[in-house]
Amino acid sequence: MQIIEIDNKYYEQVKDMLVNLQKYIVEIDKYNLNILSNEYRDKYFDYMLEDCNSNQGKCYVAVDDGKVLGFVAGHVEQYNDRDKLDYVCPKKGIIAELIVNKNSRKSGLGTKLISHMENYFKSIVCQYVQIDVFAYNTNAKTFYYKNGYEDRMVTVFKKLEN
Repeated sequence: MQIIEIDNKYYEQVKDMLVNLQKYIVEIDKYNLNILSNEYRDKYFDYMLEDCNSNQGKCYVAVDDGKVLGFVAGHVEQYNDRDKLDYVCPKKGIIAELIVNKNSRKSGLGTKLISHMENYFKSIVCQYVQIDVFAYNTNAKTFYYKNGYEDRMVTVFKKLEN
């Protein structure tokens, strides 16, 4: 197994992984706000690549014998003038996606992928890394906590009854 920068020959496998993750998120969303649109597979992938290409980002795949076992994508946070009014605005890497296929979970691959991205962020002098995780994805939250991440912001949510 090796971790390499994504190559277009792996795009379709990564798109499949993104769709499977979105299906899972839709399944566990108790407010039923997440969807899997017909255009998600291609458009979301394109948006993610654009974020990486435009914002000092990288996409890496863990591959073994041509099969993608895991994927991580990240980019550098871009701040605007409003952000600078009440925030220090350090150079911060954003891990936008981290996915490990079901058969490779609990093998340490997720930690290797996240470490690979963290090392990239260090190489471009980021001071922090941020990962947003869906609140109901308890497995992902547990994984991130085990890898040294902690809560900084919490979004609270309430459905209004009409």
